[in-house]
Amino acid sequence: MSRYIATRAIRGANLIVNEFEQMYKQAMNEKGAETPLAFPNTAYHLPLILGMTGQAVEKLGDLQSILDRAKNLLHPVPPDHRWTPYLGETLDAGMATLLAEEGIEAVRFAYKQQPEVLPGFKLAGGTSFTSPEFGGNGDGHLNGPIDDIQLRTWGIQLVDGRMPGFAAIVGCAKSNEVAVKIVRELQRRNILTFLSGNVNGRSIIHQLMEEGVELGYDTYTVPFGTDTISAIYALGFATRSALTFGGMKGGQARDILLYNKNRVFAFVLALGEVDDLKYATAAGAINFGFPVIADTVIPEILPTGITSYEHVVALPFNEIPGKDDLERAENLVQKCIEVRGVKIKLTEVPVPVPYGSAFEGEVVRKQDMRIEFGGKKSRCYEYLRMLDFDAVQDGKITVVGPGFEDHPVGAAMDLGIVVDVAGRKMQKDFEPVLERQIHHFVNGASGIQHIGQRDITWLRINKAAVDKGFNLRHFGDILHARFHADFGAIVDKAQVTIYTDPHEVEKWLGIARAAYDERNVRLGNMTDESVEEFYSCTLCQSFAPNHLCIVTPERLGLCGAYNWLDCKASFQINPTGPNQPIKKSTTLDASKGYWAGTNEFTEGASHQQVHEVAVYSIMENPMTACGCFECIAMVIPEANGVMIVSREDTSMTPAGMTFSTLAGMAGGGLQTPGIMGHGKFYILSPKFVSADGGFKRVVWMSSILKEQMAEQLKKVAEREGDPDLIDKICDERVATDVEGLVAYITEKNHPALSMESLL
Repeated sequence: MSRYIATRAIRGANLIVNEFEQMYKQAMNEKGAETPLAFPNTAYHLPLILGMTGQAVEKLGDLQSILDRAKNLLHPVPPDHRWTPYLGETLDAGMATLLAEEGIEAVRFAYKQQPEVLPGFKLAGGTSFTSPEFGGNGDGHLNGPIDDIQLRTWGIQLVDGRMPGFAAIVGCAKSNEVAVKIVRELQRRNILTFLSGNVNGRSIIHQLMEEGVELGYDTYTVPFGTDTISAIYALGFATRSALTFGGMKGGQARDILLYNKNRVFAFVLALGEVDDLKYATAAGAINFGFPVIADTVIPEILPTGITSYEHVVALPFNEIPGKDDLERAENLVQKCIEVRGVKIKLTEVPVPVPYGSAFEGEVVRKQDMRIEFGGKKSRCYEYLRMLDFDAVQDGKITVVGPGFEDHPVGAAMDLGIVVDVAGRKMQKDFEPVLERQIHHFVNGASGIQHIGQRDITWLRINKAAVDKGFNLRHFGDILHARFHADFGAIVDKAQVTIYTDPHEVEKWLGIARAAYDERNVRLGNMTDESVEEFYSCTLCQSFAPNHLCIVTPERLGLCGAYNWLDCKASFQINPTGPNQPIKKSTTLDASKGYWAGTNEFTEGASHQQVHEVAVYSIMENPMTACGCFECIAMVIPEANGVMIVSREDTSMTPAGMTFSTLAGMAGGGLQTPGIMGHGKFYILSPKFVSADGGFKRVVWMSSILKEQMAEQLKKVAEREGDPDLIDKICDERVATDVEGLVAYITEKNHPALSMESLL
């Protein structure tokens, strides 16, 4: 263990804890002990403090015990004249630093000094902190802490490997060009990147901003703040990963740290000079098993068991192999990945723009748009079909009609994308499964925005992508490469035809719509009773070890991303993968959804933690959840019904809890009667809590669901024999407490009031 590192880290910890103490005392004098403290839109209060200590900090006075704990973890700076084992003291100093940093940021929120304001800065896709409550109209605000909505949105990408890990970058790169190259290399590998810190007042955030790089949730590149203290948000994110997906509780510090070491593949990249506070913060990260890589000359710490690999690695930038700084930056990122052991799955896509899942959420705004297809001004559709083997010429990409080069900037064009696939294991039922992937595949290209599917597709290409050479043919290149890479087990050949000729667009639109209608009929006739097997989905066990979904034709996965056909196709692609067939076997109770086969499979796959699952009930042995569910259903006994809360809804609910708080009860692989996570389209299924009365039990629903699914919900109400049922369902615009809910459904004569008691 390096005495130099121990000295710097312990000294930095003492300084930041002292700063925390002074700030705390000032706040107590000016604001008082009862001043509320919280990070917005999270159920975990101050998450790192909650995870490490078990204390839910809700008001300023609660920080006194945290300050005392941080001070107790401090040690004297090592003397010059003798050597002692410093690792334990250094790790203690790191944890004291993290407690102090989170306390400081909480106090800053009380003063409306967080999120940090950076003049002229704009977050890509907007920000969660735009209201005056947080100090302004959002213009210039950096991100601040990740909210629970985004954490759960990223959940499925974390567990299925699309997002293999995260990088916390602290400091400032050698140049703007190097800063951009580092971020692009991380994006290309789909690694979530958190930005914070500075060197002599200059941050990598400034560098990226000056180069026009879009930052925000949409691009996997999240700016926390320009000081080192804001790096605490990255460690808070790591703590919440364990609390959200691992089913852990506050105070299980050792378990949370081991969870992150073994399951969350993260590392810290320190750019530029490393001062005492950065050493202290890095020591905190090492507690989580996250190695620290620096691009300057600093002492190294070899493996001791805390991290999986090296603790501290020095890679002086000018000594990294490479013909120039950009190549050195690329090699720096690669070395970081090797040190942490991040598992990267890269698909080489022959397009002239950066490509990766990090760009899937990218928005092309009107002022940046070169051309668009679909939307209000033109038509755009995509259609994938299976053909005989000899009818498909693999790799053939054809553009039928003119390109967009002669159209004015900002114009709209009609576009049809037809993908023909063939394969020995391909099945007709897989057509819609593969077709839905077009959205993800095309969106992976930087500068391309894809929304919708089928004949309501909307595509935009920005000017920067066109300037780099992107054209219509590249849509075909993307699809050919990705279908082979991701579905090579069932797709042996793929060809793509892109239509812009008006006559051909019209002709193929008719063909596509006829196929859509045929699929709707075929899939609409598929019920749980019509199949002999369901499918498991254990993707989330990388984060929630004891959870699994049972996916049926009438109940999709709780994340909303996998239905029965998706799982069937996944099994064909990877017979040993996360989606395994479950033979229903003997029916034990058809109304509640018990089968001998599902119970047996559940017990084994949950490591004997869950013995029975009633697939159709919320009251009796409901299905477990990980943490990336789209909705939460919970029984409201006073209303004799069920409320449904959307992940996007941050308001209070009649249960007296927000979605984030409810999620702690529903997630982590726990089986809790009366509450369950689920996909939003499961609401439309005839099997939705059918053992407990079905959709007529829904007495409260987030308004965003009512608006997003208005037409589908109307059809459900008609199916249930009560066309006005949706109007009888309360939402947060009417009531957020039990009394208001009961009054509303009584006034509307909701059918749940006359149904058999749920309890």
